[in-house]
Amino acid sequence: MISGKFAISLHILTLLTKFQHEYLSSDFIASSLNLHPVLVRKEIINLKNHQLVVSKEGKNGGTMLAKAPSQINLDQVLKITLEKVSFGYSKNRPNPNCPIGKKINTQLDMLYTNLNNQISSQLMTLTLEQFSKDF
Repeated sequence: MISGKFAISLHILTLLTKFQHEYLSSDFIASSLNLHPVLVRKEIINLKNHQLVVSKEGKNGGTMLAKAPSQINLDQVLKITLEKVSFGYSKNRPNPNCPIGKKINTQLDMLYTNLNNQISSQLMTLTLEQFSKDF
């Protein structure tokens, strides 16, 4: 199912874009998201593992972007948070003797693959800089 991780990560990255030359604390970021700082730190670790942010510990520490917002596209964010959008299937296994039931999941697979390709294509054209410009 669709997770909030993409939205959380995009919020974090947008905030870091607006304060590009500052290290932001996880408490500050969490206050913007209205989330517990521990949840924010988990997403920051994921962003750091994918070289989108850097962190510094200590009194003046925090997190900042590792590269220019123009070099980060939203498909990258999607791929590190979700891999793909999952629309799901029926909980019940379809009847293999039914002309619809025996083919429905194959048809859904093709539809979902096509939708994910379209989502990915659109997100590849949108950079973090473009997304953040109206904030």
